[in-house]
Amino acid sequence: MAQSVLVVDDEPMARTLLRLMLIRAGFNVAEAEDGFDALAKVKKNRPDLVLLDVMMPGIDGFAVCESLRNEADTASLPIIMLSAKTDLSSISKGLRVGATKYLTKPISPDELTRHVHDALEPQPPTY
Repeated sequence: MAQSVLVVDDEPMARTLLRLMLIRAGFNVAEAEDGFDALAKVKKNRPDLVLLDVMMPGIDGFAVCESLRNEADTASLPIIMLSAKTDLSSISKGLRVGATKYLTKPISPDELTRHVHDALEPQPPTY
């Protein structure tokens, strides 16, 4: 069965491009148009991975990530932040609030697919 990815971005064209890349790679893809929509859809459908934009109106990607990490059901859910914010403070903040990976836009289909597969690989336990 194909793994599912929730693409969260307030830009419809960005969501479409990411959805097409991921569908071509064999994933089931759902979309959310903002942070509130993302939190509701994660709670309802529990995707295997969230691909999360940072800059969104209402609740930004940092707050969405932090909220998901604070819930027991989603604490270990793979979250890849994908943003045009390429400065070091944004990247470190994304990782600090719990992103599995922080990638920058634009991104090639091959690079996106590789990072999604990496994030979905079971991680060995740390002792």
